[in-house]
Amino acid sequence: MKKRSGFAVMAKLIGLVKPLTGYMILAIFMGLLGHLCASFITIFGGYAVLEVLDIETPLTMTVIFVSVIVFAVIRGLLRYAEQSCNHFIAFKLLALIRDKVFGALRKLCPAKLAGKDKGDLISVITSDIELLEVFYAHTISPAAIAFLFTIVMCVFIGHYHMDLGMLAFAAYLTVGVIIPVIISRISGDIGLKFRNQSGNLSAFVLDSLRGLPEILQYGIGLKRLEEMNKMTDELSDVEKKMKNTTGTNTAVTNTVILFFDLAMLFTSAGLMQKGQLGFDGVLITTIALMSSFGPVVALANLGSTLQNTFAAGNRVLDILEEIPVVEEIAGQENVTFTGAKAENVTFSYKEEVILKDVSLEIPKGKVVGIVGKSGSGKSTLLKLLMRFWNVQKGNVKISDKDIESINTTNLRDMESFMTQETHLFHDSIKNNLRIAKLDATDEEIVEACKKASIHDFIMTLPNGYDSAVGELGDTLSGGERQRIGLARAFLHDAPFILLDEPTSNLDSLNEGVILKSLKEAGEDKTVVLVSHRQSTMRIADMVHSIDELNSAGRVS
Repeated sequence: MKKRSGFAVMAKLIGLVKPLTGYMILAIFMGLLGHLCASFITIFGGYAVLEVLDIETPLTMTVIFVSVIVFAVIRGLLRYAEQSCNHFIAFKLLALIRDKVFGALRKLCPAKLAGKDKGDLISVITSDIELLEVFYAHTISPAAIAFLFTIVMCVFIGHYHMDLGMLAFAAYLTVGVIIPVIISRISGDIGLKFRNQSGNLSAFVLDSLRGLPEILQYGIGLKRLEEMNKMTDELSDVEKKMKNTTGTNTAVTNTVILFFDLAMLFTSAGLMQKGQLGFDGVLITTIALMSSFGPVVALANLGSTLQNTFAAGNRVLDILEEIPVVEEIAGQENVTFTGAKAENVTFSYKEEVILKDVSLEIPKGKVVGIVGKSGSGKSTLLKLLMRFWNVQKGNVKISDKDIESINTTNLRDMESFMTQETHLFHDSIKNNLRIAKLDATDEEIVEACKKASIHDFIMTLPNGYDSAVGELGDTLSGGERQRIGLARAFLHDAPFILLDEPTSNLDSLNEGVILKSLKEAGEDKTVVLVSHRQSTMRIADMVHSIDELNSAGRVS
């Protein structure tokens, strides 16, 4: 994870506000007027006291009375309008950020996310992005409002005496800037630690829910519960530290405010004794300062909570700024499939070499079988043909053209890829199939399912193709999920079909039906078939051992 300073995170998050700049300026303007109205209700009360004491003031009692009523009404309306505007900005931006995050994830998949913890990723997409609402609704405009409000109030208090204006500025600066910065530094990276531990706990809970059958079967529920409780306790300890920091922040802020209120009173009183200030100056400046800490207190209270928000923002920015391992290609002339090949391909995951100097010819219209022991790089070779990763050395070519210069959409249209594990969405069988071809007719779907030997099973279900599958397809067996995955590959109707262990979960009867379909499809399709089963290889026109092709030795 890239570690950024709080100011760097803030700057990047503020940059995302650009599409809504007009709304933000409006919110700041309304917030400033609202706070001024709130403060001057109290200040005009001071003028009323002076009027009662028969001390000369620039305002009559009638003007004061009417003004206070007007200020109160305007304050209420502006407060509501400011908050509505801020929350509109916040939730609009959250929607835009989620859109950007999903766009980034689409570009990063599958290479960069192959080993990423899904639970932690879900935590980023949901709770971390949601936390940014605090920043956009309760940080940006309040900070700008506090800055502008400070200028106005310093000028107002300073027009009685410059020293009092400087004292007011020192008070606002201490409460609104110095204290939050100190508290932020004291907090350190506790906010980031909290978000990371929260993400880890989410991942652990999700993992436990998915593995619940195994947990029950092997009686490790208590062990998982102990681990979950331990992670929860650790998270609670971190949260307790955050709450203690927040409490300290509040206590220090209130103490400092009291100190400056007294300083204003005694300083103005001293100036009155020297004849440099009248009683009205003492009363109004003291009341003005006491009633005007609202905007800067809002900043002071953010000193500790922003650590959590910036930590969440840091995790979101990690995804948005992640550089894809494989960039999408566009703007090239589309090609038609005439065969594929790997030429002296070398590929490694970090430091571990998986394929070394592998060459393989895949002629058009042939079924090419690839066998080998587990971890020898069979699946990796298929992913390189799909360009999920780029090779480090050598070339992968489609139609004698390097796939790194083929339009990504063109490449995907030419290839159908069935992985070892078929992912099913929580939707109907028909919709799960249709992702392979969005405009597929019902007849095409049925034909693809017949080829995959799954049609008869589907028709036994109460709602046929409209039957819903459970989350992750849990209502279906492994073999049924696998055959639906194979039906997707048939439905996609690409000229180049890549199958990774397509019959591993099937019985001999269904394997025979599927192999027959593959053989028939092979008349106008090119198929690469990866399997441990020797029986599956009987339809292959040629069979290659990845262990013989690969000079990397034993890999995992």
